[in-house]
Order: sequence, then structure tokens, then C-alpha cells
Amino acid sequence: MVSAGKVAVVAESLVDGKRQPILSTQRVSTLADISMFTYEEDVPLKQVLSNMKNVYAEAEDPSSNLSGTALREEFRKILPDFDENRVYDSDIKKLFSWYGLLKSRDMLDFETSEDSSEEETEENA
Repeated sequence: MVSAGKVAVVAESLVDGKRQPILSTQRVSTLADISMFTYEEDVPLKQVLSNMKNVYAEAEDPSSNLSGTALREEFRKILPDFDENRVYDSDIKKLFSWYGLLKSRDMLDFETSEDSSEEETEENA
């Protein structure tokens, strides 16, 4: 998100840098709103991407072009207890694509300004 107004927000594509307005009547999901199904509780995408960063720190990044079985085997390294029935191959492909895009833009550090504010408050106390 680049800027916000009363009727729309302006979003910039990470792929090609083009900007476009997103009207308040349009449905949009941010990466922060997405989670992955597990057998216990849903895991926020931010945590899944952090797990990926740890797993693939020294290894080659996963390819989103793998077969369904290979995708699931790779995903098991990241989120071992994912719900096999509710997480589809297409979900895993999107995740691997997003990871590659975020990594290429050096955007895998998920500490938000909210987290920073909490740390500053604790330091000042």
C-alpha cells in the first residue's frame, strides 16, 4: 500500500511496480490476513514465511513448478502439521511464488512498526 484516501487506497505491484487504486467496495486480502490450515489451529502466513526463511536460509529456494507430491513434501519441511485436506497444491504453489518474490525484494523481515513500538515502550519503562 502506497497511500490511502477516503474512497480508495493506492497499491503498488511488487512484480512490475505499477500503481492502481483499490476501491473500498473491492475485496482485498493482505498477506497479513491470510493463514494456512493445520490440524491444530491456523498459522498466520507471516509465521509460515518466517519458517520458510529459516528452512531455506542456506538451501536453494523451493520451486513453485514442482509436482503436487513434491510440493507437499517441501511444504512439510516448513509446516509439518498442515491440513492435507484443506491445503491445496495451488495454495502451496502461491506460497512458494510469494516467498520468492518477497525474498527478491528483501521483504522477509516481518517486524512491524507495531512490534517496534511495543519494544520501545518496554525499553522506556
